Amino acid sequence: MSTALITILLLIVSNVFMTFAWYGHLKLQTSGISTNWPVWAVILFSWGIALLEYCFMVPANRIGFSANGGPFNLVQLKVMQEAITLVIFTVIVMFVFQGVTLRWNHLAAFILLIAAVYLVFME
Repeated sequence: MSTALITILLLIVSNVFMTFAWYGHLKLQTSGISTNWPVWAVILFSWGIALLEYCFMVPANRIGFSANGGPFNLVQLKVMQEAITLVIFTVIVMFVFQGVTLRWNHLAAFILLIAAVYLVFME
């Protein structure tokens, strides 16, 4: 498997955990599970999930970074990560947070993000 593909797969897994770390507690709250949790408990819960995110994000960046023999420079890694973040976030929100709708302006923003990824990879 290529270094580029490994990097992208690690970024995808990392962003799944990141999305749940950042927004999963909101779903728990609306489900009534964490309604009475103090904020410190919510923070610890999110940090526990974020630790898993970092277990994938750090290797993705180390493996993918050109100075370590990877195929991507820092700007490419960051822009690619942000695009993956928004795609993963959108998919999770559509399935986990019922009632959230994808509108035309969201699609337009995604097209612009894809254009940003294209531009950052241009020579």
